[in-house]
Amino acid sequence: MPAAHSRATQDALVALGLEIARARSERRWTIGELAERAGITRDTVRNVEKGAPTVAIGTVFELAMLVGVPLLGVDDGDYSALVSRNRDRLAVLPSRVRPPSTEPFDDF
Repeated sequence: MPAAHSRATQDALVALGLEIARARSERRWTIGELAERAGITRDTVRNVEKGAPTVAIGTVFELAMLVGVPLLGVDDGDYSALVSRNRDRLAVLPSRVRPPSTEPFDDF
């Protein structure tokens, strides 16, 4: 049984799919042409453009890149800087997160 997705997740999938469809159409590429460029089936492209949650995220991102849809707020394709910045942020955080072992004493 597939996991239930929140309304926000569903909306984001549909929005990204529509962005990919719009950018593909602006380039005057058919679904078949985009599928061939990505090395996937036409049905997979259709599913992405409909916002289906079953398509692998790497495939969705590849289609977005091929048609020029910016991802993660990066317009110029400077993803290496984003990776570096996020690695730096993670480096200062604890490597493990554990729930508290006891209830905090707050009976004052």
